[in-house]
Amino acid sequence: MTCNMGGGDRIFRAIVGIAVLAAGYYFQSWWGLIGLIPLGTALVRWCPMYVPFGCSTAPKSEEESLCWTEFESGSRRSRAALSF
Repeated sequence: MTCNMGGGDRIFRAIVGIAVLAAGYYFQSWWGLIGLIPLGTALVRWCPMYVPFGCSTAPKSEEESLCWTEFESGSRRSRAALSF
């Protein structure tokens, strides 16, 4: 899984997610939990809806370097997410 979300997109999604959660809390509605979707995609820097369309708002240099780092652990190869 590679990063497909740029900084502006992440900020916008985080603001929208928090606003929808706050509106759900204010109006005491479970529909506010839908705000977890844009908030979650902003946190992990990956949008599953971009994959089928081949979209990416991330700069080319960020797509591989900032989302995942690969490291060798003996003979087993694993991935670890970098914090932002």
